[in-house]
Amino acid sequence: LRPEVTETTALGAAYLAGLATGVWRDPAALAAQPEKIHRIEPQHDPKAAAAARARWQEAVERAKNWAE
Repeated sequence: LRPEVTETTALGAAYLAGLATGVWRDPAALAAQPEKIHRIEPQHDPKAAAAARARWQEAVERAKNWAE
């Protein structure tokens, strides 16, 4: 699960600006804003995902020995 807005620093700045300019009258009005949540589900076939993960692990091991 992840929030729709992942740039929380920018969102916080926008909320503060909105409070300062009267877009929202108080922090309670912000808390009442509905939060949209996205659910992310795996889309790969489990065998294909396992093969890709094994290949990635192999690449990581090779990269570890790149330089002394």
